[in-house]
This record gives sequence, C-alpha cells and structure tokens, in this order.
Amino acid sequence: MSQFIQAARRCATVLGATALLTLPALSATAHANDGYRIWLRYVSVHGAWLHRYRRSASELVPGRARSPTLSAATEELERGLSGMLGRPVPSEPAITRNGAIVLGTPHGTPLLRSLHLGLRTLGKQGYVIRTLQIHGHRVTVIAGNTDVGVLYGVFRFLRQMQTRQPLEPLAIASRPKIRHRVLDFWDNLNGSVERGYAGDSIWKWRELPEYLSPRYIDFARACASVGINGVVLNNVNASPWIVTPLYLAKVAALANVLRPYGIRVYLTVPFSAPITVGKLSSADPLDPAVQAWWRTKVAEIYRAVPDFGGFLMKADSEGEPGPENYGRTQAQGANLLARALAPYHGIVMWRAFVYSTNPHSEDRVRQSYDIFKPLDGKFDRNVIVQVKNGPLDFQPREPFHPLFGAMPHTHLMLELEITKEYLGQQTSLVYLGTLYEEVLRADTWARGPGSTVARVIDGSLYGQHDTAIAGVANIGSDRNWCGSIFNQSNWYVFGRLAWNPDASARTIAAQWVRMTFTNAAGFVRPVVRMMMGSREAVVDYSDPLGLASQMAGTHYGPGPWIAPSKHLPPDWSDTYYSRANAEGIGFDRTASGSDAVAQYAPHVAAEFASLKHCPENLLLWFHHVPWTYRLASGHTVWDSLVLHYVRGVAAVKRMRSTWRGLSRYVDPRRFQLTSAFLTIQLHEAQWWRDASIAYFHSISHLPLPPGVAPPPDSLKAYEAFCIPYLEGTPGNGAACPPDDAPVPR
Repeated sequence: MSQFIQAARRCATVLGATALLTLPALSATAHANDGYRIWLRYVSVHGAWLHRYRRSASELVPGRARSPTLSAATEELERGLSGMLGRPVPSEPAITRNGAIVLGTPHGTPLLRSLHLGLRTLGKQGYVIRTLQIHGHRVTVIAGNTDVGVLYGVFRFLRQMQTRQPLEPLAIASRPKIRHRVLDFWDNLNGSVERGYAGDSIWKWRELPEYLSPRYIDFARACASVGINGVVLNNVNASPWIVTPLYLAKVAALANVLRPYGIRVYLTVPFSAPITVGKLSSADPLDPAVQAWWRTKVAEIYRAVPDFGGFLMKADSEGEPGPENYGRTQAQGANLLARALAPYHGIVMWRAFVYSTNPHSEDRVRQSYDIFKPLDGKFDRNVIVQVKNGPLDFQPREPFHPLFGAMPHTHLMLELEITKEYLGQQTSLVYLGTLYEEVLRADTWARGPGSTVARVIDGSLYGQHDTAIAGVANIGSDRNWCGSIFNQSNWYVFGRLAWNPDASARTIAAQWVRMTFTNAAGFVRPVVRMMMGSREAVVDYSDPLGLASQMAGTHYGPGPWIAPSKHLPPDWSDTYYSRANAEGIGFDRTASGSDAVAQYAPHVAAEFASLKHCPENLLLWFHHVPWTYRLASGHTVWDSLVLHYVRGVAAVKRMRSTWRGLSRYVDPRRFQLTSAFLTIQLHEAQWWRDASIAYFHSISHLPLPPGVAPPPDSLKAYEAFCIPYLEGTPGNGAACPPDDAPVPR
C-alpha cells in the first residue's frame, strides 16, 4: 500500500483533449449496485492515501481538437479519476506542479514527439505508461502509436488504480498478441438470442438507426477496457435479411457507435444468400454469377460501413447450406467470400464446426479434422478457419481440437464459448478462465514440446501475422448484462486472455474481483479460490472422467439415458457418447475403435491411446473400460465415477458456505442475487448427481461406494422429468409430455 500512497500524493491529470460528450449511464446512482457498472465501477475509496491524492489531482491541459477515440480516452480518464476521487477533476491551462498525466500519440501531441517512449515495436494497438521528467516536472505518460492504443492504455492505468497497484514509477509496455479479438453474438433479428441466458438481444433492430441506446456506448467501453476489438452482430444460424439495405443502415449506425472504441463490426450471412436475397438459381462458389453477386454485395456493405471487418460463416453444419451442396470444398466456399473482401482488407472467419448427422457416419469428433486437414494451404490469405476449443461442442471438458498444430499453412483461430451453454447457463457460478487457460496451454507437439495452442493462434508457432480469437458472447438485455454477476467475469477473462493468451487466469480473476467488488483481502482470497475451483465442480457433478454430452436436449440438467430415435440422430444422443453397457463405459477412440487419437501428433496420440498414461480426466473420452478397472487412486471406474458426482455437490456446498460468510463486503442486491443462484446451483448439482448415479447404476449393477447415499427417486422418475421451456433454447417445449411429470427431490 505504501507505494500506492506515495504515488497518489503526486498524481494529477494533464489531458491531451477535452471531452466531447458526457455519458452518465455507468455512473448513475439509481441502479448503483445492480451489476450494470460491471468492473468499471470507479467507486470512491476512503483512506489517508485518497486525501493526499485529492489535493494533488487538479491539472488538465486542454489540447486541440481530437479524434472521437482520443475523446473517449479522455472521458474515461476523467470518469475514472472523478469516481475514485469522489469529485470532478478540474481543468487548468498548464502543468503547474509535479504529478501530471499526459496522454496522446507522438503524431498528435507535440509534447510527446521528443520523448523516447519505445513505441516502435508496439504496433497500432499497443501502448506505454511511463513515469518521466518533462520540463522539470514528474509526469505519467500514457501513449500509443494510434489513438486506440491510447484508449487501451487509459483503461490499463485505471485498472492499476482500481486494484491498488503502484502508480509510480511506472514502466508498462503492452501490445496484443492476437490481432482480431472478437465477440460472436448469436442474436437473431427478432430480438431472441440462441443460447442466450441474459434476456433478449441488446441490439434493438426495430429502433435502429434512429435511436441509439446509451447501452451501446457502455458496451463498447466494457469491450475496450479488456481489448476486444470486433463484434459479430448476428447469429451464425443467420437470416439473409441482415445484408439488405434496410438492415445495412442499422448495421452502419451501430458501427458508428462502436468505432471510437476501436471495435469493428462483422456479419454472418447464410451461404445461400445469393439465392434468397439475390434471386439467383444457385449459390455455387464456382459460378461466375454468384461470384459477381458477392462482389457487388460486399461493395454495398463497405459503402455503408467503410471499416467493415468481414464475415463469419457457418456452412454445411446443422442444416445450414454450404459449398458441399454443390460438390465444392470448404476452401472453395471460403475463398469465394475472401476474394470479394480482399480489395477492402476484410477477412472471412470460416467455422470448422462441420459434421454430418448421417446415422452411419464415423465418430463425430473425427469429422472436422478429416474435412479440413486435407485443405491445408488451399485457403486464401484472408481466410481464418475458426476452430472450437475441442472436437465436439463446448463441453465442460474436452481434449484440445486436433486441428490446432495440424494446419501450418492455414490461419487458425480459437473459438471459445463465453455463454455457458453446457455449464449451468445463467445461474451456476462457473469461472471459465480455467477452461480457457487449459486449452491455451495444451501442448499440440506439432513442432516438438512447447507447441501450445496459444502459440498456434498467436502466430508464433508458424510465423503467421493475421491472428484471431473469438468468444460466443454471454451479453443480453438484463440490467447486469450477463444474467448473473459472476458471469461477467467470463466476458472479462476472455478479453484479457485474447490480448495475452499467456496471462494467468488466477491473476485475472483476482483483478476482476477487486474491480467488481472490493480490494479487501478477506473477500478477494476466498472468492478467487471459489472461482478457480468452480468449473471443476461442474465437471465433477455432470461429466467426470472424460464423459461428454450427458445433458438433456435443452442442454440443461441430466439426460444420460437419451438414446437415438427416429427423430434424434445417434450423435445427438447421450448414450452415443457414454457407450455404457454391462461390460463398461466410455468411447473407444484408440486404434481398436474410431482411432480419433491418430489425428493428434504422435507424442500426444501415444499418451491419449495408453490406458496407463491417458489423463484420468479424459479417460472415458478415449477409452471404453470395464466398470471394475482400477485407476491410479485405487478406486474402480465405477466407484470413482460416483465419488466425482458426490465431490461436485460438496464443492457447490462449500461455495455457498463461503459466500454466506462474505455479506459484510458486498451490497445487499448483488449478495442476495448470488446467494439465490448458488442455491439453485446446489439443487441442480444434487439433481445431476442423483439422476446420473441412478442411470449408470442400472447398467453397472454394482454397489455404491461405502458412505454414499443412493438417489432418493427412481430412475423412471428422473427420466420422466421435463422442463418445457428454457431461456435461450430453441423450440417451444413440444418435446415434453402433456401430463404432469414427477419432480425429482
């Protein structure tokens, strides 16, 4: 604390621009504790150090007219300092004493041109924060090569203050390791959100372009604070109308709001748009008429949005049309769009989530690799293949996708899910930083040890420069943005790891807690500990030992008994993945089974294929083993499976107990919401435990481990239970039987 106090005694502000607009939304007091202000609360902090800081924070130097981005940086610094000081920061025409803050670019701020700031290696988005002597005065400089770099630097400086880190001397230099850091919104034009658990879409298409909600600016500020610089506005299961003139005017209005915060907009369009919008007879990527239609449409988009980022495409997947409809490859489909975008420096993010639901098809987790690996080197330079973190579909735990490291001549980007589709949705406390860190640090061995997924996507493994990462957004119209307070941490950690994939998920969690709640160690330590264990708790009570896809069709609650049927393809069923039978459990993906292990580099494949060396937390992903097979712990697979379910419930009980003891640190509104949600999570964890044990016990017929209580209801009762509608889930509940089903206890 002493370093912080000493710095605060000297620190004042010298701004290189004046504010163009005051944005009161995040500083409004009417809803001060409802979660709207997320981690940008800038609350007044009491103490002796603050009194000293107030006395010295008094100088602002107005500059000449600035860009909207530098104005946004200026406003944010004013907002942050005023909030933390508890009063407005006044202006004076010059530096009158030590402790000033100067911000700008060498190009736009003459004062900075003669300084050696080390900006040359930081690119267009990097920044420096330095303590220097200027004209005999001790000042803090926040500078970048561009205005957006300055904006990022301002947020970094305010984070330093919010988390009570030293303010002097400062020698911070940072640049993003990944160029495109994108949020994918699965929002529909009718206002609904697929897999959205925080209310309706924040994009009010009916009101656009005439009315621009202040919420759009607050969203942009939040994204810029963690370095997110791209937004895909609409769902990958796309409507073609997004590229019609009516909606392009609305897209342009949103782009104008987001642009000052360094955010470019992207769109997702059905591959069949030349037919549905252009009235052509085909969408064949090799048809000259189709190629001409895309060139004309892209030119129209750039007239409306000059800095349009490009397209995100879902094709040949889950009923979406694609190049395979015409006997063409995924590369030919992607290159069609890439060539239309190339003159404008736009990119195509082409999803690798491609698979067939043919009941006689191979192991589903093999399919993406088998389709895309032979196409390495055949994609145009402005195509980035977007690959999910695992080979299935955002499960609580999967091995890393085998495409990472396997396509050295193709740009690959990582797709993560921020919305918790399979991890408790809005009510479960699950910090995803540990999941993101797990995949980023996974070693592909593509070029020997150290060939991590992070090095694949940041371009350092194969010397690639056009790099990207995407996260499926968890943001909606709920006042607290994400459905729950702790879900905000996943938006935050995605942005931070997108900027630096080598950062620590634990450190980021601690900073989020300090900014969102309090710097009090008595709160920070137990809450960070709770967050770091939260994802493993869900894995334990839902999908332990490498099981996957054991949830009901709504992706909510257990459904391990769901089997293929006339209306349900095998690879959309749960029994397809567990392969549980009288002999054992697990999916054999070794050479004796689907041989999916062969898609990994030899070192990794050998580890996964070996019963002895396969990580226990992926055992049932790669191996079908007897119920009585003994693990390193000495437990049989059956006993270990049951004990994981029990352990998951116990972990949630501990989280709830921990939170109950922290009420003195948290305002009542956010405390009570989180308390209620932890109670819901405990009920759901118990439901998962009981239903899963009941189902697998009906197959193994083995006794429960000593001390484990049997499920209170019959398997038939768990199988009959059905929830007709859940937020963010397509459909209207028609799958539920019309009669009343028993509710599990």
